[in-house]
Amino acid sequence: MSSAGPTIQQTEVVGLVLPIAAVVVTSFRLFLRMRQRRLWLDDAWAALAMVFNIVFLVVNWLYLADYARYPQDTRVAMYYIVAQFFYAVVWSSRISILFTVVRLTLPGSLRRWLVRTAIAFTVTWMILLAQVFWTCESEPGWKTQPRPQCDLGRNVAIAQIITDVIGDTILILAPFRLIYKVRLTKAQKIRLMSIFSTSAATTVVSLTHAYYVYSDGGLKEVIAAVVELSVSLTVANLSVVVAFFFRISTEETTTPAPLELKSMITFGSQPIRKRPQRDPLSSSTVVVETETQTIKFDDFGASPMRAAGGDSSDVSLQSLAKPGLYYGV
Repeated sequence: MSSAGPTIQQTEVVGLVLPIAAVVVTSFRLFLRMRQRRLWLDDAWAALAMVFNIVFLVVNWLYLADYARYPQDTRVAMYYIVAQFFYAVVWSSRISILFTVVRLTLPGSLRRWLVRTAIAFTVTWMILLAQVFWTCESEPGWKTQPRPQCDLGRNVAIAQIITDVIGDTILILAPFRLIYKVRLTKAQKIRLMSIFSTSAATTVVSLTHAYYVYSDGGLKEVIAAVVELSVSLTVANLSVVVAFFFRISTEETTTPAPLELKSMITFGSQPIRKRPQRDPLSSSTVVVETETQTIKFDDFGASPMRAAGGDSSDVSLQSLAKPGLYYGV
C-alpha cells in the first residue's frame, strides 16, 4: 500500500462524519414517508442501504482504529466486510432511485423495463461482490499485512468504472420521458431533472475511487470509498427530501396557476378544483384527466389507481401532455 496520503485519524473522521450524515438524511426521508403512510419498495431499498451503511461505518472504524486488538483472520474478515458492504450501499441506493422512478410511472412497457433494469442492477451487484473474492483469493499475500488490504487492481477498477457509468446514466435518463411528456415551463423541467441528475455526482466520486483502486491508493482508496457510498445514499433520498422542502402543494384557485416553482408545481392549464386542506407532510397525488376517464396515482405511491371509468391500463404517458394534471403534496 502507498504510504503517502491521509493519516489514520483523518480517515477515521471521514469514515464517521459522512456515513452518519447519510444516515440522518435517510432517516428523515423514512420519517416523511411513514408520516405520509406511503412507504414502498424505494423506501425499503433506502432503509436497507442505510443498514448496510451503518454496518460499514462500525466495521470500518474497527478496521482502522482497533485492528491491532484482533487476530489476523479477524482483520482479514473485517476487510472483506468493508469491501462488500461498500458495494451493498452503492447498489442498493441505485436500486432505490430506480424504484422511485418506477412508482411515478404508469403501468406499461416503460415500467416493465425499469423493473427489469432493477433486476439487472442486482445481478451486477452480485457479480462485483464475487469479483472481489476471486481477485483477492488468487493472490493471498496481502492477508499477512498488519492492516490487510487487498490490491484489487486493474480489472476491478475497470469493472467499477463501466458499471458505475452505465448505472448512473440509466438513473439520469430514466425519468426523462416522464418529465418531457408533462406540460411544464423549461425552468420547471430543469429544476425537476436536476433532482434526478444528481446521480452524476455519484459518477464523479466513483471515478475517483476507481482510480485509487487501480493505483493501490491505501487510505486514499478507503476515503474515496466512504465518500462514494455516502454520496450514493444521500442522492437516493433527494427526490423525497427536496420535494418536502419545496413544499410541493396544490393551490386553491379558480384561475390558471402560474407555471413557476415556489412552494408548488402545477401541470396543465385548466383551473384546479377546490380541494380540502391537507397536512404539509401528507401524500402527493397526481391526477390525469382524459376525455373519458380520470386516473389518480400517488406522486410517491406504489401504482396508479383508476379514479373513475375506463381501464387504467389504457392511459399512456402521452396522457400526461393533456391539461388537467396536477402534482401536489
